Amino acid sequence: MFGFSIFLNETLSQQQKKYVTQMAQAGFKGVFTSLHIPEDDATKYKERLCQLGSWCQELKLDLMVDISGNALVKAGFQMENVAKLTEFGVTGLRMDYHISNQQIASFSHQLKIALNASTVTQADIDDLKTAQANFSNLEAWHNYYPRPETGLAQEWFLEKNRWLKANGFTIQAFVPGDDNVRGPLYEGLPTLEKDRYRHPLACALWQKEAAVDFIYIGDGGLKERTKKQFEGFINNNEILLHVHDCGTEYFSYILGEHTNRLDEAQAVIRSADARFREIPHIVAKNTVPRTLGSVTVDNEKYLRYAGEIQICQQELPANDKINVVAEVMPEEKDLVRHIKGGMKFKLEQMEEEDE
Repeated sequence: MFGFSIFLNETLSQQQKKYVTQMAQAGFKGVFTSLHIPEDDATKYKERLCQLGSWCQELKLDLMVDISGNALVKAGFQMENVAKLTEFGVTGLRMDYHISNQQIASFSHQLKIALNASTVTQADIDDLKTAQANFSNLEAWHNYYPRPETGLAQEWFLEKNRWLKANGFTIQAFVPGDDNVRGPLYEGLPTLEKDRYRHPLACALWQKEAAVDFIYIGDGGLKERTKKQFEGFINNNEILLHVHDCGTEYFSYILGEHTNRLDEAQAVIRSADARFREIPHIVAKNTVPRTLGSVTVDNEKYLRYAGEIQICQQELPANDKINVVAEVMPEEKDLVRHIKGGMKFKLEQMEEEDE
């Protein structure tokens, strides 16, 4: 499942409601927000959370709220009856710090509860069992890390998740957004440090392949083209790539929808659809070295392979039988590595105003 973040540091606007609606229409199923960000005015949280909750109820979106210590009380809610939060559209609470396992066990009988996936220990699980927590209502949610160099290490993340899965938890993690990046640092909100400046969908695809169950956008927004890419993947299992013309007359030939062949190649993505297109006479042109994201067409020198369309998944040498006709835009090259055998992909011209 995919979700996104909405923060309560300012009055919620109609523009934000439009964004929430568009994300729901794109196939996102959950919203994350926080009631304990140091820079925020906690006295404004209740009104804003109620407004966000009403949007989520209207659009049938889950709403997970991050709390710590007395964050709920400072925001004007009661700790003794968290089930009442469901009236405001809240479907779950993520436990950060200064909340006892006894409290968590009690909360778990009232609504969905997310433990801090990065810090939960076997001792915590034992305590929760002793306190008779409702484990069917417990999930494991990782943090995001605003400060560069503090995001989780990949191998540690994978090892921790193996342990969480062995203990029966579903797992959530964050990937960065690429619009309305949250301050005060404006350096992205990823769970993994390796993801901090990468394309949000590429990060999400890696996490999906690593068996993460819930993947949320940490920052407050996605660019329109990125939102469209998520929508294509969520609804059609299709990767949309934006490409630049390399100056041959064969650029329009490669545009449109494709499917990677089921017999997945090691170095390239091979369009299974190319052979069903009307193949023009293709002479050798721009037979230059290929890089990750080069879109190529085999020319007449490749005989029966003439017209084959490929995307390179690694650097390859120049070949006088292969024309380089387009390049995937640099920030989307990571997506190329996630197009598996049988997966659909679409090549779309990068419009000038999108650059």
